[in-house]
Amino acid sequence: MTWLTLLAWAGVSTGTSTYASLPADRFPTSEGDVTVAFLGHGSLLFVCNGRHIYVDPWSEVGDLRRLPKADLVLITHDHYDHYDPEALKWLRTPETRILAGPSCAGKIADAVILKPGETHSVESLVVEAVPAYNLLHRRPDGRPFHPKGEGIGFVLSFAGVRFYVAGDTEPIPEMNGLTSITAAFLPMNLPYTMTPEMVAEAARRFKPRFLYPYHYGETDPAKLVRLLQNTPEIEVRVRPMR
Repeated sequence: MTWLTLLAWAGVSTGTSTYASLPADRFPTSEGDVTVAFLGHGSLLFVCNGRHIYVDPWSEVGDLRRLPKADLVLITHDHYDHYDPEALKWLRTPETRILAGPSCAGKIADAVILKPGETHSVESLVVEAVPAYNLLHRRPDGRPFHPKGEGIGFVLSFAGVRFYVAGDTEPIPEMNGLTSITAAFLPMNLPYTMTPEMVAEAARRFKPRFLYPYHYGETDPAKLVRLLQNTPEIEVRVRPMR
């Protein structure tokens, strides 16, 4: 069964159903269900009311040409596994809107560049840009892997249901202001983003109902599950997002 068949399949539930190695979870809202498909690494696809919203699509996760064209693309920053011109070429149409972080300015034709704190509405979807940066992890020259002000994360609100896609970040103070997050996607790979301990710390700050480690490389997500096993208000869901 192809990815396209999966996204058209009516039986996707809040559990995991995998076809052609692509899992997807469904979240109910007052305006219809939101399906989140896990493309791999840092790439996600949100499907709501027939609209297809891609976050950081990367051509290395699979043949994106087999997926529906994008109504909206969100790009957190300009690193090659987040901003991929080849993926945009496959997914974009003349009607596709693109929202991107500051480091993408001047690199993507017709993109709307968002700074932290700015919001953008696309029909019933509200997209808020939030900070994403390193505090501790740095390159040999002392520069953070992700300097403050260059990248962003996104809070997506569908009919009051809120999804936080963090981008490449650490547990930064701005996370303390996140509220009413249904599902959070937090990166967990070293040396660029967070350790499992850091992801657990971040999650405890704003307590999403569901926590998905993503972009986790060789880090073992089972360690995060163990760290939060005594935090029943947060359900950790592990999907193949290496």
